[in-house]
Amino acid sequence: MTRLPLEGVRVLDVSQVMAGPYACMLLADLGADVIKVEPPGGGDQTRGAMGFKMKGPDSMGFLNMNRNKRSIALNLKSGAGRELLLRMVKDADILIENYRPGAMKRLGLGYEVLKELNPRLVYTSISGFGQTGPWADRPGFDLMAQAMSGVMSVTGYPDGLPVKAGVPVADIGCALFAVYGTLAAYIGAKATGQGQYIDASLFDSAMAFSVWDICDYWGTGKPPEPLGTANKMTAPYQAMACADGYFVMGANNQKLWLKLCGLIDRPGLAEDPRFLTISLRLANRPALVEELERSFHQHPKAYWVDTLLAAGIPAGPILTYPEAFESEHGKARAMRMEIDHPIEGKVPNIGFAVKLSGTPQQVRRHPPLLGEHTGELLAELGIGADERAKLEAQGAFTA
Repeated sequence: MTRLPLEGVRVLDVSQVMAGPYACMLLADLGADVIKVEPPGGGDQTRGAMGFKMKGPDSMGFLNMNRNKRSIALNLKSGAGRELLLRMVKDADILIENYRPGAMKRLGLGYEVLKELNPRLVYTSISGFGQTGPWADRPGFDLMAQAMSGVMSVTGYPDGLPVKAGVPVADIGCALFAVYGTLAAYIGAKATGQGQYIDASLFDSAMAFSVWDICDYWGTGKPPEPLGTANKMTAPYQAMACADGYFVMGANNQKLWLKLCGLIDRPGLAEDPRFLTISLRLANRPALVEELERSFHQHPKAYWVDTLLAAGIPAGPILTYPEAFESEHGKARAMRMEIDHPIEGKVPNIGFAVKLSGTPQQVRRHPPLLGEHTGELLAELGIGADERAKLEAQGAFTA
């Protein structure tokens, strides 16, 4: 097997649900030794999530966010459990946690304590609203972050009910930003021997996606509004109705616009004073869509996608997730893979979103059973049977 870029890096994953576990899985896919520290009993809350059951106790969501990790069940509310974590910290490079702000500090496991044990430790905290500010103490999930960051205000259609993005943009976005900050700090620590504290939040991450919208507001003073599938920068660039449904297309510059008018045999549209420039097309978007859909209704979506693409105009069908994953391109990009699991058998997992040519990510471990590697990890700490029994009596491994 190819030596992976993060081989030899040890990560303590003291997180649950999505943003933290997803961030740690990305590090694990790149070779890091990720130790998932879970509360005894139920473990990560996501193990019991979703509205359907698998063969075993773990949900499909958990199985898709925790591959390549080892699991230890540790009660951090017990002194013995906390002492074990402190022993693990001494040899760790990175710790990622997503407890409520201040919770780890109250347990005696905050950054100020841990950096005394291990000055090179990179300590990343993920939370709903960050570690500082008037909203810091609020519980925060993706829905709240989308609502309070502005994302929900531009999602959906004008005058419609509030709509969240269909995917957890705040959770996944925060995971990606957390990995970016964590790896930058880890590289710095390799050079200086000094780690640092990383404060990542769903709120900040969701706001970071607002580039076009907030720049529009800063430039015009007008708060952005939802546009459905349309785009505030150019038109036509959205979903269009045709003979058998909808497809998406984008004649988003003047050259493509003129080509489109010729392609649909509507040269008069190119000369229409309402549509002469991008600015005019944006100002008259409803009329523009109405005119174009008069032509698009003459043929089905497959015809238009093929015809537009052949002319060099971006277009595509609107696929369901099953259609996307089962498409020829989805298969060619290996966006579905299967992992062997001791209870579930073959488990489908989302494939690696970024492809590395020299050190491609690898699946080395199945998503762990709760506490599956407790004995293995205790042995690595030099803890024998007698000391383990003492720790068990002190509540280190029980809820």
